Amino acid sequence: MSDVQNSSDERIKVELFDPPMCCAGGLCGPAIDPALLRVSEAVLKLRKERGIIVQRYLLQQQGQKFTENRKVKELLQEHGTDILPVTVVDGDVVKTGAFPSYEELADRVAAAEASLT
Repeated sequence: MSDVQNSSDERIKVELFDPPMCCAGGLCGPAIDPALLRVSEAVLKLRKERGIIVQRYLLQQQGQKFTENRKVKELLQEHGTDILPVTVVDGDVVKTGAFPSYEELADRVAAAEASLT
């Protein structure tokens, strides 16, 4: 983490626009998708290590968030729900069609943090 303490307004924000799932986070039922488990663990680790803000949105429960984000809305209009999940770091779409790994998220968060200094 940088020597500069970020105010709450300068904290990095990660948004995950999830595909339709049976429950929040998709970690339910008898067969949990390993990709969902990995992204949940990555999010928890980044929150703990870096103090970032992470928001996850479910299409069927928070559809308004998908239309409020211009870039996500355009991706959905062009590609449909096959483009989901969409990962956004500080307003920039960084991955579509699959959940990012911890390393991918950490690299994007580090780049966003570097741009704050």
